Amino acid sequence: MEFGVGLDGTLQLSYAEQAELSAEAARLGYTQVWTPEGNGEDSFQLCAMRWAATRDVIAGGVTTGIGVSPVPLRTPMGFAMSAGTLSKMTEGRFILGVGSGQADVPNYRRTWNMRGTSTIGLMRDYVTTIRSLVRGESVDYEGPSITYHGAKLSIDPPPQTPIYLAALGPNMTMLAGEVADGVSLNWCDPETIALARARVKEGAERAGRDPSGVKLAMYIRVCVDEDETAARRAYARAMQFYALGQLDVPARSYRAHFERMGFADDLRRIDDMRRAKAHADEVIDAFPEAMMRKVGYYGNAAGAAEGFKEVAQGLDIAIVRVVGARPGMESARAAVEACAAATK
Repeated sequence: MEFGVGLDGTLQLSYAEQAELSAEAARLGYTQVWTPEGNGEDSFQLCAMRWAATRDVIAGGVTTGIGVSPVPLRTPMGFAMSAGTLSKMTEGRFILGVGSGQADVPNYRRTWNMRGTSTIGLMRDYVTTIRSLVRGESVDYEGPSITYHGAKLSIDPPPQTPIYLAALGPNMTMLAGEVADGVSLNWCDPETIALARARVKEGAERAGRDPSGVKLAMYIRVCVDEDETAARRAYARAMQFYALGQLDVPARSYRAHFERMGFADDLRRIDDMRRAKAHADEVIDAFPEAMMRKVGYYGNAAGAAEGFKEVAQGLDIAIVRVVGARPGMESARAAVEACAAATK
């Protein structure tokens, strides 16, 4: 298993602080640094900066990855050009993860002028075409979202960037086995990771591929603070957007994912509080410990490495997704340092 660190904008780190923490992670034994992406700062440039900061620590620098970029933000050729350039720059130390964003939400599709209606079809189109482009192939492809005739990436030799697909449900996970180099999981317990592994195997075998070539990577949220209440609340705030979803809207993607893990009753109880206009802090405090501990860790530094390892069972790449209990560098550093023992 490889171990990485995941840094995001909620940590409010300057570019210099991100570079410093990336170098420190490399010194502590982590071999990868990851970032998510939205429609803000360009994550390819963040990866390049963080990789450069580690070259004095590890020969050639650590691997960097984007986990994940929503596909409506770029064309497949745009993804291939940026990913290919970063792969060439780092001599192959870059992984591109792509996901559907909120493609199952009609307003989101209208905002980004998305073609087609099938989220599975959308991701099949993108992963298939991006993966072909970074392998130097001339792409002739017609799908519901993408049509290319003779498209080719002019990087020689081809960058061969690994393409990972963000997946939660069974169909998307099987698709990853069919067409991707890896799966970017999120908020999973070990049982769900094992199910994902089985579905990847099914999809790969259906496509005549070797399942062992499809890697499983996952962010595992970790929030470290000696004040366990502060750590718990910060962790719950990081979880709530994913687990709760929009009130009184049928369960989609992440909400359905948490329900499949057995927390439907807990989430309905929190929904009742939201309908009753409970204070935001009351909603945060209502998140059950069992749900939070099942997919990540919060609390003091002493228990972090073991808690992280418990969730990471069955992965190929386990990523400490840093959650800051407080703004600033020291809170972020605390999580990175506390989980370093897991890399040994």
